[in-house]
Amino acid sequence: MSPVVYGADINKQTSDEIQHLLKYVGDSGCKYERNGEFHQGQEAVEHIQKKYDYFADDIETAEDFIEKSATQSLISKKKYMIHCPNQDAVPSGEWLLEELDRYREQQSSQN
Repeated sequence: MSPVVYGADINKQTSDEIQHLLKYVGDSGCKYERNGEFHQGQEAVEHIQKKYDYFADDIETAEDFIEKSATQSLISKKKYMIHCPNQDAVPSGEWLLEELDRYREQQSSQN
């Protein structure tokens, strides 16, 4: 399943950033904890994509995407957690913001 990235006023840079974050979740080898249940990368991507589809009109930046689609449960308000091998669990929002910063640094150094 290829992620679809679109939204109200999303530019190419934001679309590329969101695509990168979805791929990062899917390829990370980490488990995504949502409401006490653990999901492998691709399952997590599918869930995040569904939330993104729902909030697409409200998302203009990659930070909006993280906040609205990949940070916490709408119903329980519990934060999603990332469990990577040999590391402490971290809130998914923080984990994704760190990766977004790395990605942006990499992109700016290539220009």
